[in-house]
Amino acid sequence: MTEELSRTSALAERHRALGSGLEDWNGMGTAWTYDSNPNDEHDAVREAVGMFDMSPLKKVFLRGSDAAAVLDHTITRDVSRIAVGQSAYTSVLTEEGGVADDAIVSSIGNGEWMVAHGSGDMMALLGASATGKDVFIEFTDDLHDISVQGPGALGVIDANCSIDLAPMKYFHHATAEIFGHACRLSRTGYTGERGYEIFATADVIVDIWDNLAGAGVAPCSFTALDKVRIEAGLLFYGYDMSSSQTPWEVGLGFTVNRTKSDFRGKTALMAAEGSERVRNVGLVIDHGDMVNGEEVLSVDGRTVGVVNSPCYSHRLGKSLALGHIEVSVPDGTILALAGGDISTTATVVSLPIYDPQKAKTHAG
Repeated sequence: MTEELSRTSALAERHRALGSGLEDWNGMGTAWTYDSNPNDEHDAVREAVGMFDMSPLKKVFLRGSDAAAVLDHTITRDVSRIAVGQSAYTSVLTEEGGVADDAIVSSIGNGEWMVAHGSGDMMALLGASATGKDVFIEFTDDLHDISVQGPGALGVIDANCSIDLAPMKYFHHATAEIFGHACRLSRTGYTGERGYEIFATADVIVDIWDNLAGAGVAPCSFTALDKVRIEAGLLFYGYDMSSSQTPWEVGLGFTVNRTKSDFRGKTALMAAEGSERVRNVGLVIDHGDMVNGEEVLSVDGRTVGVVNSPCYSHRLGKSLALGHIEVSVPDGTILALAGGDISTTATVVSLPIYDPQKAKTHAG
């Protein structure tokens, strides 16, 4: 086993006690399922409040006089526009303009930056951009991440932390104490609900988890996370985007700052605009359960796309998926869907499927 695959969450025993086998994601044992019903977990996030251990995300800090410049070259956002106390969701590109990773970048202050990213190549690309620069790049697994999501998230955290959380805007963050422990609170999430991420060190994260559970916050698995993030049209690197697609093709054009003088892949990305081969869409599938993924989508016998991330939403009573289809295929098109023992139809719908105006995440 490599060092990367030996990553361990301090919450592992809590997950085992809830029935998780701690399957691997991003080199860390992850709670893909619990003994609880993921539909109940789904309900908790949509109706009350649930929590996910998002510690498998990789947390990286940049410090030094060239930290901003290194970061600016690595991401598609303009870091000069990310004020202290703010965060931004961003794409990370290959030289060819493909999506190498996605990340949330946070300005900590005093020239320090925090990056939380998934299973792509951001760490290696940061290192390449840092060559010859005055920057210290630190990857740390000591910093854990509990994501508390749902309409009850504000109430339960605000009642137990040292700051007034209500005024905090979407994609802002601040240092605080929660249940007496130092942390960073970030108004971010991956569910389509108002929610907050609690970043705290390994020595206190278990107590924070236990106190949240004691306050009625439901532990939720990644199976439930898949349901809510697909409903909300949120992408998972390696499934809904990869180095084979540009941001234009997967709906991430909003992360690209066109006025920046340079960033990795900019020339290729700009040249590719207008030549998109696919687009990212939602699918409502005529099926009574979740499909398997990788099913072929076609029109009149001609292949036009593929299913990427499927789920079954008991709340909507629909089999859903995110997929890639040819750009010429409009919303509302009914496609043939086939793969394995499944042969049915799917309707192309706009994203997000849940809360299309994004009123919940942006509330207040």
